[in-house]
Amino acid sequence: MGMIYCDYNATTPVDESVFELMRPFFCDHYGNASSRHQLGRIAKVAIEEARNKVANAIGVQPEQIIFTSGGTESNNLALKGFAGLIPVSRLVVSPIEHASVRVPAHELAWLGWELKQPRVNSDGVVDLEDMAQLLTGKCGLVSVMLANNETGVIQPVADVVKLAQKSGVLVHTDAVQAFGKMRVDFDLLGVDALSIAGHKIYGPKGVGALVIRKGVDLMPVLTGASHERGLRAGTENVAGIVGLGEACRLVIERMNIVETHLKECSGRLETGIEALGGVIFGRKASRVPNTSYFAFENIDGPVLAARLDDLGFCVATGSACSSGKTEPSPVLDAMGVPLHLARGAIRVSLGMHSTIADIEQFLSALNQCVSSLHRSAACA
Repeated sequence: MGMIYCDYNATTPVDESVFELMRPFFCDHYGNASSRHQLGRIAKVAIEEARNKVANAIGVQPEQIIFTSGGTESNNLALKGFAGLIPVSRLVVSPIEHASVRVPAHELAWLGWELKQPRVNSDGVVDLEDMAQLLTGKCGLVSVMLANNETGVIQPVADVVKLAQKSGVLVHTDAVQAFGKMRVDFDLLGVDALSIAGHKIYGPKGVGALVIRKGVDLMPVLTGASHERGLRAGTENVAGIVGLGEACRLVIERMNIVETHLKECSGRLETGIEALGGVIFGRKASRVPNTSYFAFENIDGPVLAARLDDLGFCVATGSACSSGKTEPSPVLDAMGVPLHLARGAIRVSLGMHSTIADIEQFLSALNQCVSSLHRSAACA
């Protein structure tokens, strides 16, 4: 049996059509987009064509797109960029955010910002009443992700925006795990900034974008040149940007088909997990259709993941950016999941190449591993 990939939230394979569109910009059209000669102009045109594709996919104007090196830079640019131009006050960040939001939030706290976290319920959904309290008074900025990278739980971002607008608070959302799995419309959300990354949508690694509302100002984090309207200095990754643009075009083209397919596959997966006695985190909440985060009583997550890896299944024990750590997930901690269960957490995230046959093979392997580990625990 070959490898079966079940970790699409960590990264996705580059789509063949994306790669083919990128290919000429490595060796043939290698010009710097800032150069005035022919090769430079070709690169510049390609970047602007990609900007149009990204803008169209999110429902904004091209000038609202700032290209970055990925989701982490986009999140840092949003938080630090906003914070650099408004008075130091309160910063509200949900406790289920990715580390690329949590860490810069703590860095701002070291600079004097009052960092507050709203409660989340047992399914990992932000408590809007608690959020409303935190957004009153001297609050300048809030960041709440659109879909959680571990549980897949969708957050009420549009409702947070309504609360924030009453006090003039800026709102950023990390949409890295949402975009490509659900419909993302910038204006319907009402946020001031939104982050995406290419490698989560069958595009290349090392490229992403921050979408900003018209009339909103940011202080650049990377300085030294006038690229991206002066908001992100550095020679553009032309091939990567071209790939991101094409991947965004494909998101819109394939949305209905991919969404239906993922729902079918994840439905079979979760029925099987629960039949084996697994507990699915965020089960009662609205989630993106590809993500299942679960655990079994008295089974260690990293051990189970290693057993599955030996059998050819690629799964995760949480966020790919922190999977090397042994501590339980901060997301599960915020949800109030007991420590003994949180230590067993496994994330399976499906993609457009996943099949029902893959799911059946995975469930068979999962049953084998869980049964073996339970027997071992009983004999210990």
